[in-house]
Amino acid sequence: MFEELKTFIAVVDFKNFTKAGNHLNLSQPTVSTHIKNLETFFGTTLINRSVKQKNIFITEKGYILYKRAKEVLNLMDVTYKEISNSSTTITGTLKIGASSTIGDYILPKFLSIFSEKYPDINVEIFTENTSAVCSDIRNFILDIGLIEGNLNDSNFNKGYFLKDKLTLALPFESDLTEDNFLFSSLQNKKWIVRENGSGTRDYLDLFLSKYKILPKSIMVVGSNYAVKESIKNKLGISIISKFIANPAVENSEISTITLDNTFTRNFSYILPKDVNVSEAAHIFLRELKLYSTTLE
Repeated sequence: MFEELKTFIAVVDFKNFTKAGNHLNLSQPTVSTHIKNLETFFGTTLINRSVKQKNIFITEKGYILYKRAKEVLNLMDVTYKEISNSSTTITGTLKIGASSTIGDYILPKFLSIFSEKYPDINVEIFTENTSAVCSDIRNFILDIGLIEGNLNDSNFNKGYFLKDKLTLALPFESDLTEDNFLFSSLQNKKWIVRENGSGTRDYLDLFLSKYKILPKSIMVVGSNYAVKESIKNKLGISIISKFIANPAVENSEISTITLDNTFTRNFSYILPKDVNVSEAAHIFLRELKLYSTTLE
């Protein structure tokens, strides 16, 4: 049964029988047999197959089994190590979804340290906006989500690991400075914004609403780097994380104006609710929290 569960998890992860077989070094007929055995055992359809389009669709009960199967295999792995005491090496694969600021500006340095300390834990990073990361955690596609801002959703287990300060970012040598700044001076300006679903976009919309600012125009871009480069090239102004702003200020690419504490936010981790996370995931979060203390 354990081999069938491993196969089922791989099929859900890859959404493809052939890719799952290649990952597990199994033939496609063997993969199909494992899935059929599970469906027979549970007496229900776990995966619907589209013959013409060659697509597969996981049923609601299939996702329930996927969630429980990961718990079962994680528990067996922990139990084996406790009983056999055969190795102190921590192994495993983690799929981490990170919103753009965290994925681009926090994780690279952390992962270099983490990988050196835990070389047998394989980490896969998927950088998406906050909304997409939450969706992937909800559907058990990812093991851990790292997102920006507060999340009021009872479908996740969550916690904070780092504080971030948002700042008003302007072109270098802008006429606006800390000394002469008034919110009224932001009226009728061009703004550079992230797409809907981005954590930073939520705060920018809050800023414009709070101070009743009417932009002259709004240009939407798909990454934090594009926001920073657009400001640098005098295409507009925006609100960005200190982790993006500080290096750009040091390099004389942009200038900034400090905002009040309303625009201080948390970087959070989220986990699927009611799922026993793996030992590797516990270690990843513990090390991330320790690393984050050096950044505040």
